[in-house]
Amino acid sequence: MKTLKTVVILLFMALMLVANGLADEIKLKNGDRLTGKIVKSDGKALTIKTDYAGDVTVSAEAIAGISSDQQLYFALSDGKTLTGKVETKAGRYEVAVRDGGTIEVEPAKLQAIRSQSEQEAHERLLKPRWVDLWNGGLDFGYNLTTGNTRTNTIALGSNLSRQTRRDKTSLYAAYINAKNKTKGVTETTANAIRGGGRYEIVISGRLSAFGFADFEKNEIQLLDLRSVLGGGLGYTLVKNDRTQFQVFGGGAYNKENFSTGLKRNTAEILVGEDLSLRLNDRVLFKERMQFFPNMSETGEYRITFDSSLNTRLTRWLTWQVTASNRYLSNPVAGSKNNDLLFTTGVGITFTNFSFRK
Repeated sequence: MKTLKTVVILLFMALMLVANGLADEIKLKNGDRLTGKIVKSDGKALTIKTDYAGDVTVSAEAIAGISSDQQLYFALSDGKTLTGKVETKAGRYEVAVRDGGTIEVEPAKLQAIRSQSEQEAHERLLKPRWVDLWNGGLDFGYNLTTGNTRTNTIALGSNLSRQTRRDKTSLYAAYINAKNKTKGVTETTANAIRGGGRYEIVISGRLSAFGFADFEKNEIQLLDLRSVLGGGLGYTLVKNDRTQFQVFGGGAYNKENFSTGLKRNTAEILVGEDLSLRLNDRVLFKERMQFFPNMSETGEYRITFDSSLNTRLTRWLTWQVTASNRYLSNPVAGSKNNDLLFTTGVGITFTNFSFRK
């Protein structure tokens, strides 16, 4: 029995030694070492996933050398990609490629290092399917007030976007319904549905072309359906990791049907701006304003304004505040010019999602 226990202990210790040996390692210039799984490097910094501290990013200037027990992908400046395990010797990367040979790589010729999962994500970005690379989520808000007056408000919203190096697709939908009951009389204070999509393709540099379709139903404005089709050109003034700001212009065709029986078909000019500002790792602010001068009825116009503040609570849970305003210079009799929807609630979110495997 003692012999069996000894054998089991020795086997366990051997497995632990093997497990510890099957790890990538970063050797720092100050003598420290980090072990784990190398995730990626862009030449300026390297990220390694450790068991004790999660993802750790180290400046390339602080690294003396690396070694790996997993197959890594090495993107070179000449466009080639090497695959294999790596060891740093004499300031060079020695990549043991799959055919059994070893290739030396000068650090100056190395553009990126990627793990298997990072390489797959990179390839999806280069040649993505339309079902890949979707970001977005679903938001839900509910408000209930009881007492002398009973108020119910329900708000639903969804935003999806897919962006590659050459194009961007955006889809959205929003619904709000609010009722107020006083002394047995129920009044609808808000009942609106909005939805649409936009497709944008890069022409060159910061210049792009886009087309869009927007649809809206608003009981309070006596609007049965507004359908707007249009397109134009956009120019990105600011684009970095935190901020994207674009101005755009074009034209649109607007078809409106009201519950009063009024129908209007008009041509419009479109002028607008779009801002996305990441305040920190968890908070994202977005805003878009559009101005539609009416060309069929000179002097009339529409203004749309949408903004959202999204705070990530967990990896998939968010808290969102949205404001959506619609101004119409020539509303039908019995309705107001301006309609503002303000909602808050929680939601689920996803990043780089694929709708099929």
